[in-house]
Amino acid sequence: MKKIIEIVIVLIVGIFLFMYFKPVKITNYPSKGDSIVMFGDSLIYGVGSTSGNDMATLISNEIGEPVINMGVPGETSAQGLLRINDVIEKNPKVVFILFGGNDFLHKIPLANTFKNIDNMVVEIQKSGAVVILLGIQGGVLTDPYDTEFEKIVKKRGTLHVTNVLGGLIGNREFMSDAVHPNDAGYRKIVDRILPVLRKGR
Repeated sequence: MKKIIEIVIVLIVGIFLFMYFKPVKITNYPSKGDSIVMFGDSLIYGVGSTSGNDMATLISNEIGEPVINMGVPGETSAQGLLRINDVIEKNPKVVFILFGGNDFLHKIPLANTFKNIDNMVVEIQKSGAVVILLGIQGGVLTDPYDTEFEKIVKKRGTLHVTNVLGGLIGNREFMSDAVHPNDAGYRKIVDRILPVLRKGR
């Protein structure tokens, strides 16, 4: 009897783990688009880096194909959403999205920020591209952004790199100022991104 109970418990736990942690199917993979686009704010643009050391250029050098940098410093998620058609016009196969930092600094409500990001994902996926969300931390002591990013990942079938600045902020070895990496910091971020990109190309 004890053996049967143990087997039942193992089965229940196994089913729970499968349902909770089952892999997310990547929407639009494999994509038929042409380009790889990095879409976002100053972190995508490369503020704090020297010439040729922004994320798009570093990734391009690693994979041997062009990566389009569509970063605009200071941009909020609402402003980024207004540029979404410019991204779609590139006929992308993969689009990185990195927004939220300026929303946090401007104290824009969490719901507004993630509604905008979700709308970006939807529109880009309509074009046939794979989306890779690049997460950032939306708090000092807690991180409500992480949960919201995960909701989009599961709902929309995107890839995700969590908190790209994790372990970098506050470390002078990797940061050019309080919020922007230096060349070494961008290199660290790219090393985190590349394994995820290879899943979606």
